[in-house]
Amino acid sequence: MTAMKDMPDKAYELAIVDPPYFSGPERRTFYGNRISSIGVTRVYKKSPFWQPPEIEYFTELQRVSMSYIFWGRNYFNFPFHSGTIVWDKCNESSSFSDCELAATDLMDHVRVFRFMWSGMLQGESIKNGSKMQGNKKLNEKRIHPTQKPVALYCWLLQKFARTGYKILDTHLGSGSIAIACDIMGYDLEGYEIDKEYFEAAKARLEQHQRQGKIFEMPVAEK
Repeated sequence: MTAMKDMPDKAYELAIVDPPYFSGPERRTFYGNRISSIGVTRVYKKSPFWQPPEIEYFTELQRVSMSYIFWGRNYFNFPFHSGTIVWDKCNESSSFSDCELAATDLMDHVRVFRFMWSGMLQGESIKNGSKMQGNKKLNEKRIHPTQKPVALYCWLLQKFARTGYKILDTHLGSGSIAIACDIMGYDLEGYEIDKEYFEAAKARLEQHQRQGKIFEMPVAEK
């Protein structure tokens, strides 16, 4: 909110944001099991950082961006547009939600992206997201309890971004969107209030760049 107050109107062509949907993960050692089985190393402490945004946040987001993709539409009573993006996590056997929903003003219908994301089970590729990646050594390292896959952000950029777009993310988290923007060739401005997560996301991006684009995704449609 502090940063957005200094931004001019419509400074970004697209905001893709994933704010906290609800308060809860900070009350457990990990998001889910007491001992993480998926590699999350951050031990939670009760923190003021994990706070769902109020309506003022969404108003500012609309002011500084031309369009938005806002994850968590089913958790907020905001005046969203009718467009909906469904991420099917292909995890029917899990106790977690089968899908996550995003609101967007880029369309007035529903689009579905299927990509497996259930513990150590991760999708093979954007095209074969419902098929499990056979080599778990190739899995993305999980550094954040609500981390989303790089493939999801690559798909969003492929579908909804255009050449020259500047992207805004107000809740950087694990930095998956930063890796996706690096792969797809988009400028990103990202904010993360938690220094520990910011440093972890930065290190993750730098490792990806050092290893010569470890996530192989299709190039953006120009």
